[in-house]
Amino acid sequence: MRYRRTLFAGLVFAVTSLIASPAHPQGKTIAGENTDFTSSLNHPDRVEWFRDQGFGLFLHWSVDSQLGVTISHSLVGASPDYIDRFYNDLPKTFNPTQFDPAEWARVAKLAGFRYVVFTAKHHSGFGMYSTATTPFNVMNTPFHRDITSEVLKAFRDQGIAPGLYFSPDDFYWLHKNGKRIQRGIEDVQPSHNPGLLQYDSAQLQELLTHYGPVDVIFFDGEANSLRQLAWKLQPNILVTRGAMRTPEQTIPGQAFDEPWESCITMGDAWQYQPQNDHLRSGRELIRMLVETRAKGGNLLLNIGPEPNGQLPPEQVQRLGELSLWMFVNGEAIYGVRPWVLTNEGDTWFTRRKDHTALYAIVDPLTPWKFGEWHDLVLHSVKATDKTQVSVLGASGEILEYSPKVVPQTTFRMEPDGLHIHAMRSQRLQDNKRWPNPIVIKLTNVEPALVPPRVQTGAYQWNPSSGSYHLEGEVTDMGEAKSLEAGFEYRSIEGEDVNSRTAPWVALPFKTLTAPGSFSADLTGLSASGRYEFRAVVRHPLLSLYGAEKTLRNVP
Repeated sequence: MRYRRTLFAGLVFAVTSLIASPAHPQGKTIAGENTDFTSSLNHPDRVEWFRDQGFGLFLHWSVDSQLGVTISHSLVGASPDYIDRFYNDLPKTFNPTQFDPAEWARVAKLAGFRYVVFTAKHHSGFGMYSTATTPFNVMNTPFHRDITSEVLKAFRDQGIAPGLYFSPDDFYWLHKNGKRIQRGIEDVQPSHNPGLLQYDSAQLQELLTHYGPVDVIFFDGEANSLRQLAWKLQPNILVTRGAMRTPEQTIPGQAFDEPWESCITMGDAWQYQPQNDHLRSGRELIRMLVETRAKGGNLLLNIGPEPNGQLPPEQVQRLGELSLWMFVNGEAIYGVRPWVLTNEGDTWFTRRKDHTALYAIVDPLTPWKFGEWHDLVLHSVKATDKTQVSVLGASGEILEYSPKVVPQTTFRMEPDGLHIHAMRSQRLQDNKRWPNPIVIKLTNVEPALVPPRVQTGAYQWNPSSGSYHLEGEVTDMGEAKSLEAGFEYRSIEGEDVNSRTAPWVALPFKTLTAPGSFSADLTGLSASGRYEFRAVVRHPLLSLYGAEKTLRNVP
């Protein structure tokens, strides 16, 4: 996600633009994706509320969880007999007798989730709620209970804002109407199928009139007409996908001074896949949350319930690790916005939106040992005569069983930055080991530098040479006399419109001594392939990324 450079005693900086340019042209609709963010009817106060929440729980669960298969997508390219068995046989065996939404909500509350997004209907068309629009729903199973209603109630009871996932793409409708099951092409979109749009609208009407206030809705597909209906039915609803950036399985390189949400799985899979899923560690999940918040976004972390209705124990275990970290450090996650830098190497920053506090979230490769002093230098922070510095969760007064030690955090300003002397003095585990980040709270501090700014520009396909000509611009050098500028690209072939999993590849960099444009030629790519690129700026102190833009080889 970031470049590493040597600085002073090996410290590394990375920075991102706080006001990044859009990743797509405004008002442009790609198959399956709405990007007309400018016409959003999300109320400004609801947008601010959403940005304050920071951490949401995604729940992918449907009738095909019984098979341990990717949710819905196995129907694309499936044989007729597979499709028939999916629609006719699977509902007959769906009976999650261990379903306990109150337990789900209790676990989520402890883990620090502030809102939930539940799959009321995924692409297969199976309704996890009581609907009059189709027999393919949970009420026509042995379970015969309105799961969506119970989930929303349980999470409301815990004070967690209720939200819904809704797929405008509906494979059941396509199948019943003689259309080939697929996604991402105009022929299967609601805008090209009046019957499908009417069908989706009726389902959305049910969900937003029968289940009480819904705080968040996530449209996974073409949302132009449906989001208008959602705002009409519930004016205070917050539309995420369909009205803001929702990158999938990736965290953008830059920060945005606008709402955005990254939806990421706990492992490889969205739905429960016991035989072929590789879960991230608790520490990795905490790191993703920290990086997302440092860049101004919300993390929508997904888990997939088991077919019997229980949450998988291995996923609950990781939520338990999140629970302790958030119990201690949630102040650095809720109600925060980006700092002038997203991070200095392994130290990430968030700041309170009222500017009263800055949080330095320290996550070194070698975790701080309990009861030992550590020194940290923050080059982007300047103290004032009112500055106070402390470790979140700790009083700074007592180190257990060491009465002669006073673990109070101290600091001093030096020409190279703010020097902090701190200790991890709170014993959170019996073995005194704690692999997760320590958070240092700083009040009444100011930025110590002005970062440069870079924008990703236009591109042009050259058919004669089979190359892309990429453009970028450094709009502000910050305080740098010179810096290096270049580009990175990656393949998005075979990805959903929002999903990104391939690594970035860097092109050679050029040295700039003044603001201005720069360019490079990208060769050797397939003419029919799908790629995206972004501008990058580096100098000895920091790295800066422009917005990602999709490369399209179109006449």
